[in-house]
Amino acid sequence: MHRRSALAIGMFLTALPALAHHGWSQYEGDRPLTLTGTIAESNYEFPHGTIRLKTADKTWTVILAPPSRMTNRGLTSDALKVGVSATVMGYPHKTIGDELRAERITLDGTITELR
Repeated sequence: MHRRSALAIGMFLTALPALAHHGWSQYEGDRPLTLTGTIAESNYEFPHGTIRLKTADKTWTVILAPPSRMTNRGLTSDALKVGVSATVMGYPHKTIGDELRAERITLDGTITELR
């Protein structure tokens, strides 16, 4: 019985990150923003890719789609290189002033729908 309890706890703790990352209600869905800037950092990892987008007034953390979805839509990690110009349309976080959940990203004239 002790082994089953440990297994159940382990499974619960493993699932916590998956449960925690889908807080889309934390973003202002009625206030779309379009930002253009240069990619300062890039992360193409589960559960969601991210970029740090340096705009004229600040650097934003942009939450992208899961890597599998981006790959299926033709957006590879190579396209998100540091120094590349990007335009993102998305929704700002309600309490984190420099975070945006991206709906689409445009790189070199190519638009990728992320949601």
